[in-house]
Amino acid sequence: MIDAHHHIWRQKDLPWLLGPEKPRIFGAYEPIRRDYLIDEFLVDIAKTGIEKSVYVQANWAPNWWADEIAWVDEVADAAGWPHAIVGFLDFTRGDVRPALEKVKHRQRLRGFRQQFHWHDNPLYRFAPGPAQFDSETVRSNIQRLADYDWSFDLQVFAPQMQDAAKLAKACPEVTFILQHAGMLEDTSNEGWALWRDGMKALADCKNVVTKLSGLGTFVRRNDPELIGEIVAETLKLFGAKRCMFGSNYPIEKIWTPYGDIVDAYRKATTGLPKGQQKAVFNDTAARIYRLD
Repeated sequence: MIDAHHHIWRQKDLPWLLGPEKPRIFGAYEPIRRDYLIDEFLVDIAKTGIEKSVYVQANWAPNWWADEIAWVDEVADAAGWPHAIVGFLDFTRGDVRPALEKVKHRQRLRGFRQQFHWHDNPLYRFAPGPAQFDSETVRSNIQRLADYDWSFDLQVFAPQMQDAAKLAKACPEVTFILQHAGMLEDTSNEGWALWRDGMKALADCKNVVTKLSGLGTFVRRNDPELIGEIVAETLKLFGAKRCMFGSNYPIEKIWTPYGDIVDAYRKATTGLPKGQQKAVFNDTAARIYRLD
């Protein structure tokens, strides 16, 4: 099994962990306002069947983007984990080519994430606007990733998905990895319909795959029933070969042990043929993040 989405961090590097606790999208986070290093992650995943993992950027100060990649790479040199790195880079400003050249020697680097998610609810808001990625600068910069065989981890809410699909179509040689199955936060009938329509638009882009991860964020608990519903809908749209499991740890450690997350996703996929289960829990991540 591969965990396609987790974090490690040192408290001193993360501005959002310092100072008084402020409201976050995932609620009170006092239990994780501390160092969370690879040794603790390895304890958390013990006996769960996880054999490889992908680190995803953890919002260091933006000007430290290269330092974050370097630090995680050094951790991996020493510990053998993680096996791939998704770094941060600001694609909204200038020409990213000098920055890409700066880190192209990092053999574990597989791509970048810039969190474009914006919501009417300020608590869920991250980007400064709902269509930050709708610019020629962003399109041109993301297109450059194809020159390095790097991917882009895409994080948006349902109302942004139609525009996100346009971005994916404008960059056909880049693989986009949708975070957290599109972050369904409104489970009303209208919310499900909007999410489903947006997910279909993204699924129609053959260069988009998705992570089955972070599904406890808005209910702030491990909810196997909700996970099962979202996973089933996502699999219908994307298919198992374009879906991958991710733990979103240690964020979800706030409310659940790692093993319970794995159990919930296994339950959600228990009706799939073995080959499709293997795709969700191993093969898709191995292919997209080149972990073979």
